[in-house]
Amino acid sequence: MSYGRPGYGDSSPNVGRNVASAAADVGQIADLLGIDRFAVMGASGGGPHALACAALLSDRVVGAACLACPAPYSDAFDWYAGMASPDALRSAAGGRDERARFALTETFDESQFTARDWAALSGTWASLGRDAGEAGAAGPDGLIDDDVAFAGPWGFDLGSISVPVLLVQGGEDRVIPPSHADWLLGAIPTAELWLRPHDGHISVLDGCAVGLDWLRQIARD
Repeated sequence: MSYGRPGYGDSSPNVGRNVASAAADVGQIADLLGIDRFAVMGASGGGPHALACAALLSDRVVGAACLACPAPYSDAFDWYAGMASPDALRSAAGGRDERARFALTETFDESQFTARDWAALSGTWASLGRDAGEAGAAGPDGLIDDDVAFAGPWGFDLGSISVPVLLVQGGEDRVIPPSHADWLLGAIPTAELWLRPHDGHISVLDGCAVGLDWLRQIARD
């Protein structure tokens, strides 16, 4: 099961939200569905929100799997190094207005994706490309608010996470470079890292099935 973050599709915007806001949304959805205990998985921009659930809903979340997940902005490492197109996130660091201005002229840089990524988008993950197209047609507000949230304080302490966390990272990711996974591994006490050396930002999603198996095992334990 998944849900649309605020500002995407028919999901109402929540301007000013931070990453931690996702935990309250997920908690309410689980309440409505009568789900007491659950695991969470997030890829790319979904990763930080899965970590928010792990940190803030630890009495309900049994584990979290995050693929190609960005780290919170930090001066401890070169946060932008290895990103093919960091300008959107650079603008987000200046606040929502600056990120919204950037969106007016923003274009997609095809060099962000590796040959494996493009193969995945034309095959196994073709549906992801269609979903992204539909989300973009609804306007940039969801993406703008996401980027601003990623570039600002997340609203929770990664060091407080006590449930198991799996980080899955592509070694050739040009959107979220491996240095982000390395930083998260050091910041989250319960994290383990699975590196897929030849994957990029999309092809790493082939690790979802293994991630789900890992979560099932965590839930059984």
